[in-house]
Amino acid sequence: MSRTSSMSNGDQTSKHHVATTLNYWDDPGDGARPTPIFIGRGRITNERPHLAHSFVVTDVSGDEDTHSLDNDGFQYIRHTSQEKDFTVEEAIKTAYYEECEELLKSITEATDVHIFNHKVRRGPTQWHHLGLNNLANRGPVTRTHVDQSYAGAELRLRYELPDDADELVKRRYQIINIWRPIETILKDPIAVASAGSVPDADLVGAEMTEDDFKGESWVVRHNPDHQWFYKHQMTPQDVLLIKCFDSEKSVARRALHSAFEDPSHRDKESRQSIEVRCLVFYDA
Repeated sequence: MSRTSSMSNGDQTSKHHVATTLNYWDDPGDGARPTPIFIGRGRITNERPHLAHSFVVTDVSGDEDTHSLDNDGFQYIRHTSQEKDFTVEEAIKTAYYEECEELLKSITEATDVHIFNHKVRRGPTQWHHLGLNNLANRGPVTRTHVDQSYAGAELRLRYELPDDADELVKRRYQIINIWRPIETILKDPIAVASAGSVPDADLVGAEMTEDDFKGESWVVRHNPDHQWFYKHQMTPQDVLLIKCFDSEKSVARRALHSAFEDPSHRDKESRQSIEVRCLVFYDA
């Protein structure tokens, strides 16, 4: 039986804030669209230029409950999964998917959840440059992004559920990623930016084709006012919910995210994590 609970504030929690760099899209300034990304046939082709910018990423340990999906676009929760290794695809797509659906319904009070894919990451930091079959060595994404733009969210919905899409877009729907460590995270932790610190003007739609689906994500223009957060040494019981899209405009609609380097753990083993991507639906 899986377990969920909210984090509790702890006054004695030791913070591990990190001075680091985050990679932002290198906007040429001429109005050109970002370079497309192609994923498929065992590899990823990503030649989109980025530049590193300095930030301090704030450790939320002990203050996890101060962040929520509606206010910030992300939320930390506690959840124990029956799945431990995440090496068997069938087990992930059956038992773990079912856990994820139940988890999201309990947290959001959604009426339905449709999981459309997942990514297991065990590869090195610079996995994009490994050449043929680099997807077999999938590692962390060290570039600031949101998986779907506002237009891209509807493209994904219509691709996944074409027969029902005309009705579903009339009601509230979201895309939420469920991000979990497979082993305790030291190297390349994941950071999320509070939605309120990121104006829409900083986001640029960018084409990304995966197999036969042509979607659109957000790349990001650098802005020193972006506020970045993470939780130090997340364990497999620490789950991060990342909102990529929300059709409701009165709440946080998306959260930038990116892996980043913690210099104190630069030489540790490659990060192991799994993220499950979910379309989330409501009655109204």
